[in-house]
Amino acid sequence: MTTVVVTKKSGIACIAADTLATYGDMQESADLIANSDKLIRIGDAWVAPTGPASAQLVLKHFVSTFDELPCLEDTDGIFDFLTVLQRALRDEYFVQGKEDSTDDFESMRMELLIASPGGLFGAYPQRSVQEYNRFYAFGSGAEYAMGAMQAAWGTAVSAEELARIGVETAACFDVGTGLPLTLRTIPLQEGRAEAGLFAEQVAPSRPLLDASPAADPASAPRPAEERTGH
Repeated sequence: MTTVVVTKKSGIACIAADTLATYGDMQESADLIANSDKLIRIGDAWVAPTGPASAQLVLKHFVSTFDELPCLEDTDGIFDFLTVLQRALRDEYFVQGKEDSTDDFESMRMELLIASPGGLFGAYPQRSVQEYNRFYAFGSGAEYAMGAMQAAWGTAVSAEELARIGVETAACFDVGTGLPLTLRTIPLQEGRAEAGLFAEQVAPSRPLLDASPAADPASAPRPAEERTGH
């Protein structure tokens, strides 16, 4: 259990993570565990995995075998990396790739948050990849972190401040999250979209009272299918 976040503001991306580890009911804090930093550098990117504690070791070992480190700066490049990683997880690291009988694909059994010069990204267990416009969080304290970052978005002066707010709030309420936190900042590539893109993609709010004639329920659009693999 953990909380990891990514944020961006004013041309800077930030990634942060708590440092608490758990072993059953035992909490292992940073003053006890020397290798408590959960952030991993892969080329110009920083990556924060969630899942089993061995996820950090697996990722570090895996990328150490590369002659040329992968470029994690867009969704296609990250997906290519995950495809190669999945083969290694199955064949070299003996990951049990089936989480549920209804899964469409083998699972990585971990999630990855990524901050790179190309932006903020999240990779899900079945290797779907999303790019985020402002911030995001994974882990057991993610809901607390997301709420806190949403509330602080308008007042936080930097990506680092926003990331600290997210992790520190999660540590207040989630038993699987503990301080101190670690973080890294990365300058974004010039021209990378920030909050404005998010505003343009959100549909206008519907009025509270709609005076238009009632539509035929049969003609109403069906809701989008729920994402799987998170």
